Amino acid sequence: MHTAVLWAAAGTGFTFLMTTLGAGLVFFFRKQFSAGLQRVFLGFAAGVMIAAAVWSLLIPAIDQAEAAGLLGWVPAAGGFLLGVGFLIAMDSLLPHLHIGAKQPEGLSAPWKRTTLLFTAVTLHNIPEGMAVGLSFALAAQHGGDAALYTAAMALAIGIGIQNFPEGAAISLPLRQEGMGRFKAFLCGSLSGVVEPIFGVLAVLVAGGISPVMPWLLAFAAGAMIYVVVEELI
Repeated sequence: MHTAVLWAAAGTGFTFLMTTLGAGLVFFFRKQFSAGLQRVFLGFAAGVMIAAAVWSLLIPAIDQAEAAGLLGWVPAAGGFLLGVGFLIAMDSLLPHLHIGAKQPEGLSAPWKRTTLLFTAVTLHNIPEGMAVGLSFALAAQHGGDAALYTAAMALAIGIGIQNFPEGAAISLPLRQEGMGRFKAFLCGSLSGVVEPIFGVLAVLVAGGISPVMPWLLAFAAGAMIYVVVEELI
């Protein structure tokens, strides 16, 4: 359990670091990334995250359920749908603004554009943190399986690549609106802090209640695929 938590913290710490590095661009630039460059980042990350969601989350969820004597597709399908449903509900209720969008989504709120943008990025970082944390925890539980570590690392790299422009997409607009460089950097960086928090929490829950692990893996996969379709593709 201790090893799984350490691996989860390391994996999600990397994705948080990428968000922080992206936010750090505010010290060197004032303008956003070009649209073409941002599409390259997001498209690459989408491909890696879809593959990782299947190989690092869904297939292990089926395998773990079957090893426990259950029907493998039940927690995989059920957890996946719960993950999608959770983010649909959050998108419908929580006021937020997607990067590149003009109109906010969710319930109406008198929030600033930058606050809505921060909320959107933070919301979608939650399932990403769970996915990375659980994939590394799963690899730690099967210490002799190098393929699981490779899949977990690929997932962390894909999410980290996506997080880099996201950090900049928060800090740079804040700077353009007159906020100090350090404060804008701090806001951009903090949007990613939920990833290590929820990554470690998911591992602790899964470790305390072993039958929950397949459901959590599939839940993270469903929520992450929703993010990929809505936010990246």
